[in-house]
Amino acid sequence: MTTQAAVAGAPWTLLAGDAFGHLRTLPDAAFDLVYLDPPFATGRARRGAGGAFADPAIDLAESLRPSVLEIRRVLRPTGAILLHCDWRTCHRLRVLLDEVFGADRLINHLIWSYGLGGSAPDRFARKHDDILYYAAGAEHWFDPPRIPARSRRLAGHTKKATDVLDIPAINNMAHERTGWPTQKPLALLRLLVEACCPPGGAVLDPFCGSGTTLVAAVERGSSATGIDLSKAALRIARRRLVGLAGA
Repeated sequence: MTTQAAVAGAPWTLLAGDAFGHLRTLPDAAFDLVYLDPPFATGRARRGAGGAFADPAIDLAESLRPSVLEIRRVLRPTGAILLHCDWRTCHRLRVLLDEVFGADRLINHLIWSYGLGGSAPDRFARKHDDILYYAAGAEHWFDPPRIPARSRRLAGHTKKATDVLDIPAINNMAHERTGWPTQKPLALLRLLVEACCPPGGAVLDPFCGSGTTLVAAVERGSSATGIDLSKAALRIARRRLVGLAGA
């Protein structure tokens, strides 16, 4: 495990290597918000021991358990976790977070509705991801985000966002596209960071990929720490962070 070269005095840190390995080295109660978008299970059945079919969602939940336990440790008492997942894994990951944080610490089961993508002739088109939002303690910091109102009566005004976040996915021609396959739109992470992390707080993304979470955090004046196994992803993240004014 190594630390990527960073700009002196920058409010961000990039760590190359295994998420769990780095999480174990981070201090207690150091972060206000942890957002993670771990690699999704494939959804394809696999034959396990004794001939039984293993459930990829169970595999992912159990592989994440040690990291989620460390995340609970590094969160401040008023902090929160946002776990990004999909239809294949959200049920098992919600059980995991119930076990680690407590079912009463669930704040929202958010839906990110993105619209883009194909369809199938035998089912409703799958056009959303799930984001599980849990508090670390009995109280949490939250600033309700506002979005443009759509009704004719409220034209030109804003309203509070609901638990369905209608934000388009990144299209192939978007200026922000980096080429990283799992890149999420900056608009989504801006909304989440601004709503769930206090100004000047500390944000951690243990599977940071191309660094969108970190960019959203630094833009807002927060410190940001990203971890990823892929050095290619970290090169993209570093380039984006260096390109921010004042970073």
